[in-house]
Amino acid sequence: MSVLTRIWSLRRLSRVAETELPEVARSVAIIMDGNGRWAKQRRLPTAAGHRAGARTVRKIVEAAIDLGVQDLALFAFSTENWSRPQDEVDALMEIFGETIDRELPDLAEQGVRVRFIGRRDRAGDDLRARMAAMEDRTGLNSRLNLWVAFDYGGRAELVEAARRLVESGVEAREIDENVFAANLYAPELPDPDLLIRTSGELRISNFLLWQLAYSELVFVDTLWPDFGPQQLREALAAYARRRRRFGGR
Repeated sequence: MSVLTRIWSLRRLSRVAETELPEVARSVAIIMDGNGRWAKQRRLPTAAGHRAGARTVRKIVEAAIDLGVQDLALFAFSTENWSRPQDEVDALMEIFGETIDRELPDLAEQGVRVRFIGRRDRAGDDLRARMAAMEDRTGLNSRLNLWVAFDYGGRAELVEAARRLVESGVEAREIDENVFAANLYAPELPDPDLLIRTSGELRISNFLLWQLAYSELVFVDTLWPDFGPQQLREALAAYARRRRRFGGR
């Protein structure tokens, strides 16, 4: 296996013994990809794949808690996803509401704090109200921070941050990385130690462009609805075996 392949793709992860990982990625981001292909393979409607993917979220959040992850960011709906067929978009909006009502309240009891990052103005009033209620209900929890990227795009986030700086009248000489980062959608979101993308695609698809600057990347072939706690553990184990240099030697 070439060095490039080892860096950009993790096709076959060795099985990890059921022991505590030597170094856990405290902040993890996941691009949850493959719902549509999962449904197509089973000759099911695309919405069935998205519903299966929503059920996977709960399993992975609970596994992340058990493995010691502190911040988990999930790419749920991108700014580009609005261009999908209208019936699929409508189904996704319905599934988001169902997920909030059915899955997340139980996770809240486990100490999960839920926050949504991205735009909200293009969502319906009912869904926006549910999102706000979930944030309010879980606001004092601290066992795991769950960041749900909804109507999110990395480029849009950077443009919005630049716009905020201009509108606030900050002098150009006063702008540094810290000032810029403070104007992102969620300044409290730690830069991910690890990004996982499911379904075998090898790209980050406009997700957390600023925050992923030095993140370790793991790509797995498993479609998101089939991604489980064992695959998460293996990805964390792959991260633990790496030496992070941050541009140094």
